[in-house]
Parts: sequence; structure tokens; C-alpha cells
Amino acid sequence: MKLFNWTNIRLVLMFSLVIFLFSFTSNRNNNRKLSKSVVVFVGDNAPFVDQETVNKLLIENNKDAKSIGKDKLDLNRLEKALNAQEMIEKSDVFVSIDGVLKAVVKQKTPIARVFDGDNSFYIDYEGNTMPLSANFTARVPLVSGEINKKNSEKLAELFRIIYDDAFLKKNIIGVQIMPNGSLKMLNRNYNYQIDFGGTIRMKAKFNNYKAFFQKAVLDSSLYKYKTIDLRFEQQVVCTK
Repeated sequence: MKLFNWTNIRLVLMFSLVIFLFSFTSNRNNNRKLSKSVVVFVGDNAPFVDQETVNKLLIENNKDAKSIGKDKLDLNRLEKALNAQEMIEKSDVFVSIDGVLKAVVKQKTPIARVFDGDNSFYIDYEGNTMPLSANFTARVPLVSGEINKKNSEKLAELFRIIYDDAFLKKNIIGVQIMPNGSLKMLNRNYNYQIDFGGTIRMKAKFNNYKAFFQKAVLDSSLYKYKTIDLRFEQQVVCTK
């Protein structure tokens, strides 16, 4: 049997041609310039970080994405640069077939705003700090008092409970952290103070408050109270 027959030669030539065409196309594609850059924000949040800021990180301070060759891109490095931005939770960066550099960006979700002396910042959904934005102000509870390593985890859980509940999110506008660790809260439409106590049985306390509110709002008695005390199990104590 002949080792080099015409069939084998044709297969070798076809295989070589495929490799050549693939290498040529790949090299030509890498040498192409980008056509533009596009930023897409996902999620329900308003843009705390604007498209211009994200674009500058994407095109690495070049004036125009069209001046960048595809072979010069390091997509992993671009994603790391975006994810390091204080307003961004996660990003996905890729180049489309038609040469568009695209960034899909998910911003952090603020759930409370802390006033610490002259400093002010957000607490995000993960319990981390997040700076204020010049573009948008989040409608979240205003928090005063000390947040430290000892209480930060429980407080973040409290803020998440408020954020995830439509009634609480609408009505709880302020949280004051007392020196002994107990919490005082303010309601949006009434002048009473909510004495919440410590960060224990949080969901049960809020459920008691919501049940009390729904009953008391029917007879307009909420305007009469100065204090709503939630510290006791299975009851709400009110002071006029």
C-alpha cells in the first residue's frame, strides 16, 4: 500500500488550507479597530455612576474607541478596572462580532445612608460601604450613630429587611443607633418614635409593627402616639 497516495495528499492540502485561512482570518480580525464602545446598565437602580466614567475606563483614557485595535485589548483587565469602581458591583466586558466593545454593568444597591460627623456614605446590599453619587440620591433610611465591626453585620441585615419589604421601605425613613446599641426609628408620615430595641427578633418586631399599623390606621389613632415600643414579644406598647 502506498503511503502517499492522492487521497492522502488531498487531505493534507485541505487541512493545511483550513489552518492557513483560520490563521489569516484570526490575525486580520485582531488587527481591526473597534467600531465603538457601549455601556449597558442592568437592574432597577438609577445610574449612580455615569456612562462617561465607565467609557473612560473601557477605552483606557483614549479619546475614541475607534483608535484602539482589538489586539490591544485585555478584557480581563478591563473588567477588573470596572469592578474596582466603588459604585459597581459586577461587570461583563466583551467585543461583539461587529467590533463593538460592550460593558454590561450592575451597580451596587444602596440600602441605607449613614451620617458620621461630617462624613456621609451609603451601606450597600452586601453590607459594604459605598460613596455618595453626584448623579443620583437614593431614597433610603438615614442612619445616625456608630457602626462598627461588632454591630455592622446585624445592622446590614436590618437594612436589608427594610429594603426588601415594600411597606417598611416606604415608611421607615430614619434609624438612630443609641450608645447602648438599641435602635430608634422614624416613620415618614407620623411624628411618633419607634423604640425598636436591639437587633434581635427583627422580623418578628417588624411583623408586630405592621399588624399594629394596619389596625391603628383605620381609626386614625396613630396621630395620638408619641412612642411605639416593639421591644416586647407578641405585643406593641404605645405611649401618648
